Amino acid sequence: MSEFVIPEKIDILEILKVLPHRYPFVMVDRIVSLDLGKEIIGLKNVTINEPFFQGHFPARPVMPGVLILEGMAQVGGIMAFYSHPETIGKKLLFFAGIDKARFRRPVVPGDQLIFTLQLLKEKRSVMVMGATATVDDQLVAEAELMASFS
Repeated sequence: MSEFVIPEKIDILEILKVLPHRYPFVMVDRIVSLDLGKEIIGLKNVTINEPFFQGHFPARPVMPGVLILEGMAQVGGIMAFYSHPETIGKKLLFFAGIDKARFRRPVVPGDQLIFTLQLLKEKRSVMVMGATATVDDQLVAEAELMASFS
């Protein structure tokens, strides 16, 4: 069996090879950097074409906070899968918990979300990551996320 190699460029095509999510639920467009087992940074370009803006809210489009958390989780999931490549295509990574979630300001069409996650601890099949989401270097959301392979 050949050794798994992390691609040098982790664009949307590579992301779709790792994550099981598909349109309209892919909340990350690209991975900017990856320090395996330590930190990952990903981005999401938020456009008016997002399907959730039709109902949230038509007169003042705001990205739902739960979808910002989902973007954080997907970026963290990419690091988890690359840290355990034997799971890619064979297992799913599920939320096990969300703690200390805070939202600081709305995310609107035209924003570029930057998700930064640090691995805080890993025990057996549970990973805990500290996550932030920023727009233009301003904090828009933060949380501690727990996930487990199944």
